[in-house]
Amino acid sequence: MTSTRTRSGLAAKRFSFSAVTATVALLALTACGASAPASSSNASGDSSVSSSTSATPGTITVEHAQGSTEVPVNPENVYVFDLGVLDTMEALDVKAAGVPEAVFPASLKEYESVDKIGNMKEPDFEAISEGAPDLIIISGRTAGSYEELSKIAPTIDLTVDQNDALNSFEKNAEIVGDIFNKGDEVKSKLADIDAKIEEVSAKAPEAGKSLIVMSSAGELTAYGAASRFGIVHDILKFPVAADVKVDGAHGEAISFEYIKEKNPEILFVIDRDAAVGTATGAANAVLDNELVKSTDAAKNDKIIQLDATNWYIVGYGLNNTLSMIDEVAKAL
Repeated sequence: MTSTRTRSGLAAKRFSFSAVTATVALLALTACGASAPASSSNASGDSSVSSSTSATPGTITVEHAQGSTEVPVNPENVYVFDLGVLDTMEALDVKAAGVPEAVFPASLKEYESVDKIGNMKEPDFEAISEGAPDLIIISGRTAGSYEELSKIAPTIDLTVDQNDALNSFEKNAEIVGDIFNKGDEVKSKLADIDAKIEEVSAKAPEAGKSLIVMSSAGELTAYGAASRFGIVHDILKFPVAADVKVDGAHGEAISFEYIKEKNPEILFVIDRDAAVGTATGAANAVLDNELVKSTDAAKNDKIIQLDATNWYIVGYGLNNTLSMIDEVAKAL
């Protein structure tokens, strides 16, 4: 399950990050960079690094989910496959030059007209090579293309480890801040997220048992603690209505009878059809039946429609994480 942290723990981590950053600056001034040893990566794609170290002048060495990579500082031509990272860059006022074909949320609509480099699972290697990027950033959906992309340009894998999502996301945000010399901005925005989490998690345990369901092509899947949407239970502390089976990024296939039996007091709904652009309003139609209407969630008007693009496509980013927390907080 996702670990929780005390505020003193957060302060200690960020003090450590600041100390490392100061050391990096000193090394750069003396032109004596030293590469950090590569950390081992686990199968879940854990990015087990909280900072980056100086390599040669104008570069830093980033330890990420698939190894250690020397990348330029303040790269201008950046290709990004992960929309959570793109959201973080947007929060830091840093632009990407290439992005995948995707359904972009309102906050990232400008990227609909930016050069496309494939889709979120299949990079267009020819287009990427012709674009000559300075840096490529990938994550879980494109993780299998790491070796091929690394032949084109420095590539880092900023997959969020779902077993420790908040810490993993924060480390990735710090890496992005380090690359673009935006460490102070990252620290400030992470503090805002921590404050919001503290506010919501203080009230959530008394809000009632909750269930997260995703609708896709008429089928329902439930997600619980330690899942890709585990922020609801693991971080924000909403009690679970059911012991949902989790298989990596996948949840548990369920029926309407299952929802009635578990009788959640809060039902969080994600419409995958809307997220991938195949249909709108499909989840409402699927859940419009007597079994769902018999639940306490329906009776108390606590069926909360989460923004499908934010939750299913974007995920953890400096702006989007706050948006997701605000959406969940509607249940309070």
